[in-house]
Amino acid sequence: MLDHGCIFCNIVTGKAPSRNIYRDDQVTAFYDIHPVTPVHILVVPNKHFSSINESSELEEELLGHMLVVAKKLALQEGLQTVVTAW
Repeated sequence: MLDHGCIFCNIVTGKAPSRNIYRDDQVTAFYDIHPVTPVHILVVPNKHFSSINESSELEEELLGHMLVVAKKLALQEGLQTVVTAW
């Protein structure tokens, strides 16, 4: 379920602009509009979470997939694998 007041949900649905770099049925990745590093990519689930505290064992595959995608994109961008999870 999506929360239309959430900027990330609006990016996932295309209602907010973004420079997407990756998308599949589980996650969307895009460049941060206010980067704190030269390359700053966000990988977000395509379903709404207010925080990691809302996740359960049912999301284990999704959460693992997010990290695999983050690693893939870091390597694609020529970076050492540096991933920060919330």
